[in-house]
Amino acid sequence: MQQVNFSAAASDTQRPIKKVVIAGGGTAGWMTGAAISKLLGKNLEVVLVESDEIGTVGVGEATIPTLHIFHRLLGINEQEFMAATNATFKLGIMFENWLQRDQKYLHSFGFLGKDCWACGFQHFWSKAQQRGIAREIGDYCVEHLAARQGRFAVLPNQDLNHAYHMDATIYAKYLRKLAEQHGLKRVEGKISEVQQHADGHISALKLMSGELIEGDLFIDCTGFRALLIEQTLNTGFEDWSHFLPCDSAIAVQTKTTESPVAYTRAIAHPSGWQWKIPLQSRVGNGMVFCSKFMSDDEAKALLLANIEGERLIEPRVIKFRTGTRHQHWNKNCIAIGLSSGFLEPLESTSIHLIQRSIVRLLQMFPSNGIQTAEVDEFNKQTQIEMHNIRDFIILHYKATQRDDSKFWRYCRDMAVPESLTHRMDLFAQSGKVYKFAQELFGESSWIQVMMGQGILPAQYHPIVDAMSDGELTDFLGTIAANVQKTVQNFPTHQEFLQYYCKSAIV
Repeated sequence: MQQVNFSAAASDTQRPIKKVVIAGGGTAGWMTGAAISKLLGKNLEVVLVESDEIGTVGVGEATIPTLHIFHRLLGINEQEFMAATNATFKLGIMFENWLQRDQKYLHSFGFLGKDCWACGFQHFWSKAQQRGIAREIGDYCVEHLAARQGRFAVLPNQDLNHAYHMDATIYAKYLRKLAEQHGLKRVEGKISEVQQHADGHISALKLMSGELIEGDLFIDCTGFRALLIEQTLNTGFEDWSHFLPCDSAIAVQTKTTESPVAYTRAIAHPSGWQWKIPLQSRVGNGMVFCSKFMSDDEAKALLLANIEGERLIEPRVIKFRTGTRHQHWNKNCIAIGLSSGFLEPLESTSIHLIQRSIVRLLQMFPSNGIQTAEVDEFNKQTQIEMHNIRDFIILHYKATQRDDSKFWRYCRDMAVPESLTHRMDLFAQSGKVYKFAQELFGESSWIQVMMGQGILPAQYHPIVDAMSDGELTDFLGTIAANVQKTVQNFPTHQEFLQYYCKSAIV
């Protein structure tokens, strides 16, 4: 692909943004196109360039609850969306074999128990555990118990913190229809050249057909190729593979053989982990692994030996590198999705990061021209969020007691960021955990994963001692009873899906 420079009469930073060009489709491209066209489209021309000949990764089938924010902005009806995308509900992620083989724990989307002004619920639970009067910590959380019991409901004043399992390819098509209804123009074709102004800003995309797509602001949704942000602008990449060594994945779809559970399964194996994501009529399966410890053929054989149901597609290998661009907004180009960087799918954050970049762009949209301060703030906020999510994912690998393979011994012994070491030490020593500004995962998430990975507090906050053992027993018992009563009133996940989506579950 050639890059062509030519002069412009005015600096790009002085040019009002009247036309937005999105390079690439897929989930990132069509989420971006739908949002900009619906929310800002009256004052903008929005064009999306994609080629039917270029495939998309299309395996981002698991989400987290923040997707509700995006759907509210776009006015998407949940029942319609779920019926259209073959979706099921998700209340968390079940981690199997991560601490040790044959052990599992659930990271749910709910809040644990009740906090007080001085400390979190985990301090009350920690004392009760020492006294032998505590139940499993998930019994004090509606989402946690509902997921384990296979129940779900969306009811007035009882809405669960939930996300979705969905068909990402259909989701992109669903959003395309919405975007085109709001004036977005789709152009079919492969990009052959990225043309630039003399100051380095992108001026146009030239297609193989010879058509020239000019624009003022360009969104790079070209996936791992990063055609604009990296191949053209040479933005640079911060490599995190020494913290997150998995660099390969194999994905395959199968027919469903059982009622869908309301959680993703993440099953650790000797050199990585396997996902199992239940949709209404099929199951998404995959193997994430480190090529230094397992070959593609070995991973494929292991995956195929551990799936159920008839295969719907042949397994395909996806290579990736974990890390982030040094800048996500460079000149008049913004990278969204895989072009901006990649954190492996362990905590289902890929679609969330697409959404956050879109919302951040809408909040800082440079209508009257690109300003350095806004670009710097966009990049700063994005980097903070990426680093915090990175630490949360590393935690799953680092805090393990497995020593049955070279991979797990590497993960257990590897050096990790000081920011993560501090969190782990703070919790282990005092039971304290904090959520910082612009951070995705809250205190309940950190607590569930750290405890699930074997990190238990050595002490609890002294304010808990204001309760006698009897009062503590009553306090915890009331919470657990209320949780149990609430969950008992829910139908099964499958029953609710059949009613809510008005479609049969095979």
